[in-house]
Amino acid sequence: MKKAFIGILTAIWLINAGMVQAAEPQKRITINVASRILTLYKNGKKAFMYHICAGKIETPTPLGTFTVDEMEENPVWVDPKDVKKRAEPGDGNPLGLRWIGFYDMYGIHGTNNPASIGGYYSNGCIRLKEEDIEHLYPQVEIGTKVEIFYNRLVIERIDDGTIVYYIYPDGYGCQPLDVASVRKALDVYGVGYFLENDEIAQKIEDEDGAPTFLPRAFRIEVDNNWLSGRAVIPADGELYIPVQALSAVTKTDYTRDMAANTVSTHRGTAPAVLFGNRLFVKFDDAKTLFGLTGGFDAESTLKLYTNPLMAEGPQSVSSASGVPAETAEKLAEKDKGKKTDAGTEGSREKETRAAELKSADDKAKDKKADTSKSADVKLTDAKAAESVNAPGSKTNESEVRGKSK
Repeated sequence: MKKAFIGILTAIWLINAGMVQAAEPQKRITINVASRILTLYKNGKKAFMYHICAGKIETPTPLGTFTVDEMEENPVWVDPKDVKKRAEPGDGNPLGLRWIGFYDMYGIHGTNNPASIGGYYSNGCIRLKEEDIEHLYPQVEIGTKVEIFYNRLVIERIDDGTIVYYIYPDGYGCQPLDVASVRKALDVYGVGYFLENDEIAQKIEDEDGAPTFLPRAFRIEVDNNWLSGRAVIPADGELYIPVQALSAVTKTDYTRDMAANTVSTHRGTAPAVLFGNRLFVKFDDAKTLFGLTGGFDAESTLKLYTNPLMAEGPQSVSSASGVPAETAEKLAEKDKGKKTDAGTEGSREKETRAAELKSADDKAKDKKADTSKSADVKLTDAKAAESVNAPGSKTNESEVRGKSK
């Protein structure tokens, strides 16, 4: 027992000393059927994103968590309805040149019908453009996790703290959205009150997958406890702190002069601003009114303290808005041009969600495919700038891969 304990301590010491390499975090694939986007994660971060074609409404792509269990180059396609019908590797093969199986007869593969990418045309498999499947294939291995879900509403926080959200068409007709549910989801990120009900309603009606940018939002800790509200940076570039949340956690009463639009505590008075129905003051004023010290940490969390002795050392903040120097640099870079969760638009090699920066084709809603209105959404990504609305386009009706061995 003693030897085992010593062995464990020795192993921990070797890992911490860098003498033993810890296992690399597992790669994983996520597929959002509603957005028709496949994302490859490495080390917990988005590495590459690809447009896909998913299953028809009659033969939907299976949802759930799976594992890559088969990989094959130059696969032979066998018609599952007629095993005598085969397609050898080549241009006419519905599977393309790569096969990544993850469940039963379902897999991720190439296609001989690239016009189908972005729509719902398969028998349940995930199609990629040939160049994309050949790019993805060597980065995947047996055992790689594959998570498939259907989320019309996508909300993400990008590197500079900006919240961006998208709403996609309901291709399978199974996930209705309303203003209340969207607002509730946005409230988790602390920005729901920046939107009016009619703005959310219009977004739901448009369902075009286009990004809507909301103010930058940051989590707040006071004396190492999370605050219910979030710090925000709206269009004016100032950092604002929620008054009600600070009052509750610091047990400091305040009064509001609605005529003068100010907030007062026993420590002083400062201008206030309403975002939706929430009362905010600027960061420096919040520190004065509520007796706080602190600033952002390296993870862009705003860490504040009622007792200066609790601070764990100097905080790096800019004098203008209280934003840490590192974050301020990101904000300045952001202001040169909005970026989404895919980074530089039009490149699958970027670590953020350029693939999701697309808008609806002006003609898409007039030419909805019988199987799904979302098949008509135009992808404006530079890698996939082709319309996938396909009345009359040819699709592979028998695509599910049969056993080729």
